[in-house]
Amino acid sequence: MTSTASGNVRLTRDGAVAHVLFDRPEARNAFTWEMYEQLDAICAELSADETVRVVTFRGAGGQAFVAGSDISQFQEFQGGQDGVVYEAKMNRYFRRLLDMPMPTVSIIDGWAVGGGLNIAACCDIRLAAKGAKFGTPIARTIGNCVSMETYARIMGGFGETRAKRMLLLAEFIDADEAFTAGFVTRVAERDEMDAAASEIVDKLLANAPLTLRVSKEAMRRLSPREIDPADDLVSLIYGSEDFRRGVTAFVNKNKPEWVGR
Repeated sequence: MTSTASGNVRLTRDGAVAHVLFDRPEARNAFTWEMYEQLDAICAELSADETVRVVTFRGAGGQAFVAGSDISQFQEFQGGQDGVVYEAKMNRYFRRLLDMPMPTVSIIDGWAVGGGLNIAACCDIRLAAKGAKFGTPIARTIGNCVSMETYARIMGGFGETRAKRMLLLAEFIDADEAFTAGFVTRVAERDEMDAAASEIVDKLLANAPLTLRVSKEAMRRLSPREIDPADDLVSLIYGSEDFRRGVTAFVNKNKPEWVGR
């Protein structure tokens, strides 16, 4: 997605519950660099606050959770090393979210694409509205790649067959199929989302907070943490002519013509 407005990530608190809102509805909440930095700072703040027991994440506007990163920003890239640095930075942002000690809940209305899919994947509980869509259609949009950690999360969340549909065929998975895959915890009608979110939060608040924290940390320690960053693959993609063509075509609202180099 592209837009000139930088957008904001907003934090509000309601007792022991913190609510994080992605506020850029005119661009379907596509993330700018500033928004990633804001999210990182908020996650760090909340992680250090022992009074916070649950954190929710939601996109403003009702059309999208997050429709990826703002593609216009990739026009700044000069070569493959820019892509390596970018993916490493994304990994740090997503690890910050993954490592939050309290339960995290993503409330997904509409599209969860690219970075939005990744943010949702880093949360513990995912509530999706009927009609929500999940995907990473990079093979037909700008011709980039994602980090190895992101590939692992997509495969872990959806299974290899669905991951290949999303990454190779550039298909979207709807909320019901995401639930069947185990990626989504619960699906609700759009007009029931607020009630469903409140029910999930109330259940988490009713449970023993130390048990939740220890269980999260135990599962984190059991998960593989050392993944080869494959900088050679990332550099190949971000340094390619196809990537430059893809970004230019996307910004100009044209269909890219791939040349395979």
